[in-house]
Amino acid sequence: MSGLDRSAVQRGRAKAALEDAFGLGGTRRGEKNGHLALEAGLITDASTLASARPTAWQAVQTARHIGRPHTLDVISRAFDRFQELHGDRTFRDDPAIVGGIAELAGRPVVVVGEQKGASTEENIQRNFGMPYPEGYRKAVRLYRLAEKFHLPLVTLLDTPGAYPGPEAEERGQAEAIASSIHRMTRLATPIVAVILGEGGSGGALALGVADVVLALENAIYSVISPEGSAAILWRSAAEAERAAEAMKLAGPDLLETGVVDALIREPAGGAHTDHEATAAAIKTALVAQLDRLARVPIADLLSLRYERYRAFGAIVEPHNAAPEAPPAPWWRRALRNPLRAGRE
Repeated sequence: MSGLDRSAVQRGRAKAALEDAFGLGGTRRGEKNGHLALEAGLITDASTLASARPTAWQAVQTARHIGRPHTLDVISRAFDRFQELHGDRTFRDDPAIVGGIAELAGRPVVVVGEQKGASTEENIQRNFGMPYPEGYRKAVRLYRLAEKFHLPLVTLLDTPGAYPGPEAEERGQAEAIASSIHRMTRLATPIVAVILGEGGSGGALALGVADVVLALENAIYSVISPEGSAAILWRSAAEAERAAEAMKLAGPDLLETGVVDALIREPAGGAHTDHEATAAAIKTALVAQLDRLARVPIADLLSLRYERYRAFGAIVEPHNAAPEAPPAPWWRRALRNPLRAGRE
């Protein structure tokens, strides 16, 4: 048996083990996210939101509402005995990322999240939820702690993106984000991520490489803000609403594309109207998913986590279609003979 054949067999066994643990039978992961706990009240089919589906721009505005529950609001309501841990052991403590050890329905866990403020003063203190490199290095320290003591990891995403200032670049922002992503891909413990509000760019992805990714009903998740996308594509931030629609960053769009596994229902009017109900829904979803992930062998969990992210962006070519010729490189186009171009 070749190495490729052995790898295929191992992936098949890992998938079967996960399906058995989730009670799927023959259901595949992509079929309506059937591996998730229906009793947790999760939305696993975007078609159920057809009658009350907000526009992408409405989702952006709701996700940015200053009154939405942030990481510490959720931790104080959904977790017990939270002990916050500080610092990255290298530079300083970054208040834009909080984390520590807590109990979730009696189960010890490590929880890490990005923290925005509920007022202008707190937003300034928390750098508007935009972490510095030391924040991500603190997160990685907590990831290692979870792995060392065999504790499940819960991450809470809520950031417009990593801080882009010169100080962050001097201290290695890109390396810190990459190291956090790399560490999560190989972390030998169950991981569940929840997008609370904004999930912006690599700043969110650094906490988002999980076995199960959930999102609040009005949360957003994208590689760039709508304003940034509009400035690049249409040279005007005024086209942000148009960009938001094209980016498919709203919860139902994320569910349809498989970027998130399920949506957590919010109270009528949005999560900012009732923090207690929102935290209760998050707690119910987390408990249900961690109960299932705990029954999966770690080796199988790592294999399925790898396949989950490798499957993103897959392109299916139509049958009998000739592949398009790749475009000529820019240098060949620049050096093209003008006389020959004229004859063409």
